[in-house]
Amino acid sequence: MYQTKIVVIGSTNTDMVIKSDHLPAPGETLLGGTFFMNPGGKGANQAVAASRLGGKVTFISKTGNDIFGEQSVQNLKNEGINTEYMAVDPENPSGIALITVDSMAENCIVVAPGSNMTLKPDDIDKAIKHIELAEIVLLQLEIAIETVEYAAQIAFRNKRKVILNPAPAQKLSDSLLKTIYILTPNETEAEILTGVKVTGIDSAEKAAGILMNKGVEIVIITMGANGAFINTDSLSELIPAPKVKAVDTTAAGDTFNGALAVAVSEDFNIEEAVKFANKAASIAVTKFGAQASIPYRSEVS
Repeated sequence: MYQTKIVVIGSTNTDMVIKSDHLPAPGETLLGGTFFMNPGGKGANQAVAASRLGGKVTFISKTGNDIFGEQSVQNLKNEGINTEYMAVDPENPSGIALITVDSMAENCIVVAPGSNMTLKPDDIDKAIKHIELAEIVLLQLEIAIETVEYAAQIAFRNKRKVILNPAPAQKLSDSLLKTIYILTPNETEAEILTGVKVTGIDSAEKAAGILMNKGVEIVIITMGANGAFINTDSLSELIPAPKVKAVDTTAAGDTFNGALAVAVSEDFNIEEAVKFANKAASIAVTKFGAQASIPYRSEVS
């Protein structure tokens, strides 16, 4: 069996990207710049980040029976990722994301999840041995929440470390939060989860405290160019991000999470793990595209 240290369970999309001077207002038609079509999806992005940064990765996902799905699987194989548990949905198309990126590197994204939402607990069962033996199980929320909860419970029962990137944001059950080793919301997601508007360190600490009271062991709130705020039982600290000129923030969060999974699997302490993840994400924002922007270990070490 493929010797997995990190199991990533999540979405696979094809990103269709147009760069423009500004993001369109409702009813506005823009004449944009170059069109790019790139492999993406939060799950696939995080799997690629973990693999490029040194992790041995198995990816569990579902695509449609179409050219986008075939290209996604082949691309992930080319990245050295174990894809034997990427299922094909014969009835629904592969996931598609439409992305506009403005001149300030901000973006707006609309995702048609397609087959991603038909990844079910039965699909997870087929890879259960990998989950039971993995050091890290990395999850996001671009698949059905019942599947996220099911996978997290399996990992938790087997004393595996679950990292959950709660994006796109939604309310989460207390039963799910109790299974999470590290939760990595951004400021907006932290507010949705806790009701606390995160505007700085004090509010970040308050939001993190609410989540830890629900059973999460470590909360890391990513704060964009300011870095990432860590809250544990013994630590409350903002780890600054390296200063760079951003051109596209599309996969920054995914790069952060993939890098974090690798660092934790290699027994970095949490501060060093976040510094490693910050550095990887800061490199990603200096390049255009999702997976195309994700750095390799040699660029981060």
